Amino acid sequence: MDQKAFFNLSYGLYIISTSHDGKDAGCVANTLQQVTSSPQQMAVTLNKDNYTEQLIEKSGRFCGAVLTQDTNMEMIKTFGFQSSKDADKFEKVEFKRDVHGIAYPIQNVASYFSVKVVQKVDLGTHVMFIGEVEDAEVLAEKEVMTYAYYHQVKNGTTPKNAPSFQEKTEKSGWRCSICGYIYEGDPLPEDFVCPLCGAPASVFEKI
Repeated sequence: MDQKAFFNLSYGLYIISTSHDGKDAGCVANTLQQVTSSPQQMAVTLNKDNYTEQLIEKSGRFCGAVLTQDTNMEMIKTFGFQSSKDADKFEKVEFKRDVHGIAYPIQNVASYFSVKVVQKVDLGTHVMFIGEVEDAEVLAEKEVMTYAYYHQVKNGTTPKNAPSFQEKTEKSGWRCSICGYIYEGDPLPEDFVCPLCGAPASVFEKI
């Protein structure tokens, strides 16, 4: 099977967030989509190992924020390459809360949706949450970031927990454990600094 066929599917890039029992969580995802227009329903698929997924299971609600093309890699790193269990991802970003207290970012966001989960589907390693949209708002009239733009222009990579992750065996080198940037070559210079997130060589992992 040609794995590259999957690369022709079109995706957006979003931050999925939730809050439960005083704890906020959020992650980057490319799987948010509208599934029906009447009623207005959306679905998102997240890995079971994802802390945001685990809190959605408890809260029964989530917000989806549509990222714009001017989103910086620092924000992607914050929400995409660390766990909300260990870090307060909303500490350094502008955010609001919906009427149910769910935190969602507002900087570099074109629009947001507040969703109540009405059904979930177990997909083995992942869970699909299907929910009714209770509120939505356009926050900025800007070009939204597609998954292709993220890879081709931002030179971004995909976290292992993402549904679209594919192990790339054709490349050899070193991967930044913070943002996912790949340095092709061996050895990795001791004084190398990640061009995306500024992390030192010590956090790079051999691939």
